[in-house]
Amino acid sequence: MKIGNRDFEIGRHTYIMGILNVTPDSFSDGGKWNRLDAALSHTEEMIRDGADIIDIGGESTRPGYGDVLPDEEEIGRVAPVIEAVRERFDVPISVDTYKSKVAEEAVQAGACLVNDIWGCKYDDRMARVIARTGAACCLMHNRNEPVYENYLEDVKADLLRSVELARQAGVAEDKIILDPGMGFGKTYEHNLILMNRLEILNGLGYPVLLGTSRKSMIGLTLDLPATDRVEGTLVTTVMGVMKGCAFVRVHDVKENARAIRMTEAILQA
Repeated sequence: MKIGNRDFEIGRHTYIMGILNVTPDSFSDGGKWNRLDAALSHTEEMIRDGADIIDIGGESTRPGYGDVLPDEEEIGRVAPVIEAVRERFDVPISVDTYKSKVAEEAVQAGACLVNDIWGCKYDDRMARVIARTGAACCLMHNRNEPVYENYLEDVKADLLRSVELARQAGVAEDKIILDPGMGFGKTYEHNLILMNRLEILNGLGYPVLLGTSRKSMIGLTLDLPATDRVEGTLVTTVMGVMKGCAFVRVHDVKENARAIRMTEAILQA
């Protein structure tokens, strides 16, 4: 799979998407990286620690995050950072947005992957923008309410509907990644069940990205705040590698990179 100018060997290694939130209110690191100098310093650190992609987000999308941020404000947050990262570092850049206008501006600024938490279902222009720009995309599972008839089958069907929307708009097969959407449209128990059965997504035919870093599933299990969930995240990363995930999206890059290397060494022995 090619993202930007880099080839990713899907099925041979689990790659790291490092999280760069340029927001004042993200759930675990709001306000830490929303100055350009801090964002660039953190990007450099994540790349040094093993990040393969940098995912830049300008709006907090934690559950219950409130009002939708206006497009222009979100663009004003992410576009300058994307441009600066592109100029200084040779790393694929992802934009974390569910809005087509933001995605379009971000790709023009230098992003080569659109990470959409609504899987092209929130904004009916999103799939067309992705197709027209030639960007890769990560389509996440999400629902307004955690109500299902057959939970695991419904998750798969929802993801395939996102794939259908992307393909109908002209997005190439080899540009699509799927995300099970841990923490979105799911109860605590739903998250644990899906984490335990991640391998069911391999049959859909697309690379899977796992995003569990510091999330409430870990906090509720271990009774820990968002800033103290690295060990719990590492467990999910190891399980993700064992169950065939192609990517993990994380805050703590160094620790997760080491966990992946150790897990892969054992699996390949």
